Amino acid sequence: MDARLNPYAPGAGTPPPELAGRDDIIERAAVALDRIRAGRSARSVVLYGLRGVGKTVLLNRIRLDAETRGIASVRIEAPEERSLPALLAPALRAALFRLRRIDAAKAGLGRAMKALAGFAGALKIKYADIEVGLDIDPEHGLADSGDLDTDLADLIAAVAEAAAERGTAVVLFADELQYVPEDQLAALIMALHSANQAQLPITMVAAGLPQLLGSMGRAKSYAERLFEFISIDRLDAAAARDALRLPALREGVEFSDEAVGIILDKSSGYPYFLQEWGKHSWNVADDSPIDGDDARRATDEALADLDASFFRVRFDRLTPAEKGYMRAMAELGPGPHRSGDVAAQLGRQVTTVAPIRNALIAKGMLYSPAHGDTAFTVPLFDSFMRRIMPSP
Repeated sequence: MDARLNPYAPGAGTPPPELAGRDDIIERAAVALDRIRAGRSARSVVLYGLRGVGKTVLLNRIRLDAETRGIASVRIEAPEERSLPALLAPALRAALFRLRRIDAAKAGLGRAMKALAGFAGALKIKYADIEVGLDIDPEHGLADSGDLDTDLADLIAAVAEAAAERGTAVVLFADELQYVPEDQLAALIMALHSANQAQLPITMVAAGLPQLLGSMGRAKSYAERLFEFISIDRLDAAAARDALRLPALREGVEFSDEAVGIILDKSSGYPYFLQEWGKHSWNVADDSPIDGDDARRATDEALADLDASFFRVRFDRLTPAEKGYMRAMAELGPGPHRSGDVAAQLGRQVTTVAPIRNALIAKGMLYSPAHGDTAFTVPLFDSFMRRIMPSP
């Protein structure tokens, strides 16, 4: 098999050759964005799920589709230790310049630029990581109070008004939103809520880990009414088969039923893992069809790759105590697990290991699907922990 023709694309946010099983979600988001642009009511969209389910791929697909329909996009990714104002300021600046290309003469654009200048200048004292260059004087009293709640609402409204003048909408596409501190998340929710009440054409499509739902609910109790929360999970059997088989068929290569069964079982239907197994099955096979023996050899290759990259980069961020907690969880199986059971596995009291659990949730390694429960945010991480660490 020619590796140059291998169609599979494992990678962080890399579009798969076949985006199977997600058409309904893409259409739901498109309807919401078109309604917002038309001045009609629609909720912002939040995609949530574990690592490797394709949230970033979906977010990018929805964004690209929106841009082809003339909707202005603002794209941010929220890493740890960065403030929301620092992420928004340069992204909104870029969006305003794109709006200027539509019609520079409209008054709303100049006001939005002044709002952004005031916002960045007033908040730079509190959020020192803001870096945005604007050769424009701010308008006194517009988004320059230094209070994030007030200033962000003013800025969002000004940007939306500039978009409305041009008959379009602005959509904030935010990835890894779970890393935004809850007080800043509250300001963003409040600003979007205010714009929604005024029927301004601005909204958000966001993606994050499952703990994002709890963070947003704690930030603002009305978040559940303002956002449509869409769970992104592993693919069902039919979609998983399509994601695996169709890219190969376009290259004239088939999979045997046995190979498909092995790969779906080993990958558990997670889109990222399907790409890994597809890639390695292609590379180890001599010819078509890719058979069961090829799939079994590919499993060894795929796990070695995952251990060295996808799993390892997350493992290396952990402290020794955090690794010990994760290893104790892994000993209990895939989960979810009661926090008390994990503590018992460690031979400690729940209260003494609670800070470790909280730190792992903050790092995006764990989440709590229900009160007192703990689960991995990375699928198959339990088996990785058992491979990489000796039995406790």
